[in-house]
This record gives sequence, C-alpha cells and structure tokens, in this order.
Amino acid sequence: MAGLDAFGTQLQRGNGAGPEVFTAIANVTDITPPALERETIDVTTHGSPDQWREHIGGLKDGGEVSIDINYDPRLHDTLVADLDDPNPRNYKVVWPGTLGDWAFKAILKGFEPEAPHDDKLAASCTFKVSGKPVLNPGI
Repeated sequence: MAGLDAFGTQLQRGNGAGPEVFTAIANVTDITPPALERETIDVTTHGSPDQWREHIGGLKDGGEVSIDINYDPRLHDTLVADLDDPNPRNYKVVWPGTLGDWAFKAILKGFEPEAPHDDKLAASCTFKVSGKPVLNPGI
C-alpha cells in the first residue's frame, strides 16, 4: 500500500465530564498532530573517543497541535473561551475509519481568526500538549 487517505480525520475536544464525551471540532480543514520531540544532553568529555561529541536523551515534549478551520463564530465560541482556561483539556486526533486515535491533554495557546475581503472566514488554532500523548491503534 502506498499511503492512506487522511480525509475524515477529526480533532475532538473532551467536555471534562465523567464519563467524558468527545465532540469533533466543526469545519476543520487541516490538522497537524502532536510533533514529538526529545531533548538531548551533551555528555562530551575531554576523553570522548576521537573527539566526537556524545549525547544522551533528556526530557520529552509532546510539542504542539495546530488546526485550520472555516471559522463560524457561532460554532467556535467554545474554542475562544478555552483561552481563558489555564488547565489542560483532553483532546483526540481521530484517524479515519478504524485507524485509531491519538489522545492527549493540551492548552489552547493561540486562536487567530482572519476575514479577508475576497475569501472565507478562517481561523488557525494552536494547542500546547501537556504530558505524554497516547496512541490508541485501530484494527
């Protein structure tokens, strides 16, 4: 197989209740899932073999998630309100079909709407991942 169609991928937002209910964020046109990173720590010494730097793994970071949406203030007021919440919320990137999901906690850190005179209302949202994202494989 050469690849998989991304059409139908969703970013879902948890409501914080128990049991938690996840709802797809409306009108998403593009999703960039968590960009995982790991710091490296330089442990080079004067005795490092052949003067090559040596490194070990440091802290890991879930990075950021970004989405672009066809902005509708009536549908996206919840996202704007999330900027006031300092606590991480549960989200999921749900892959199409039975491919599973990627669950994570995040804080909405940016909401940028735009209203060009010759195009649609749109917005870009950026979420900072808090803690370890969990990949739940599909079938």
